[in-house]
Amino acid sequence: MKKTLVFGASLKPYRYSHIAIKRLVEAGEEVLAFGLREGHVAGVRVVTSCDEFEGVDTVTLYMNPRRQRQFYETVINLKPRRVIFNPGTENPEFYDLLAAADIKVEVACTLVMLSIGQYH
Repeated sequence: MKKTLVFGASLKPYRYSHIAIKRLVEAGEEVLAFGLREGHVAGVRVVTSCDEFEGVDTVTLYMNPRRQRQFYETVINLKPRRVIFNPGTENPEFYDLLAAADIKVEVACTLVMLSIGQYH
């Protein structure tokens, strides 16, 4: 099974990253979560370090471009197949870095992709 990392996961139920974790779990996806605070969402442990993540297929971003900067190298080193830039996370500078690392960039909404059966 392909692993999805929700990057910028929030413990707050009204945040889209939180909803995405729940929907991904409901869809039967294997979900990892990185956030600024540790906790649990829908049985998924939210951690504050990506050091132990392996085999990540998709990173779905829920972090604004200004905050992303400090994590460029972290995401690239995970060597995902693709990074999904959800609404509000668009970042052409990061697109270029990912493309140079041969990582596919998708500017889309994970929640919409799941709802219309276009996630994979």
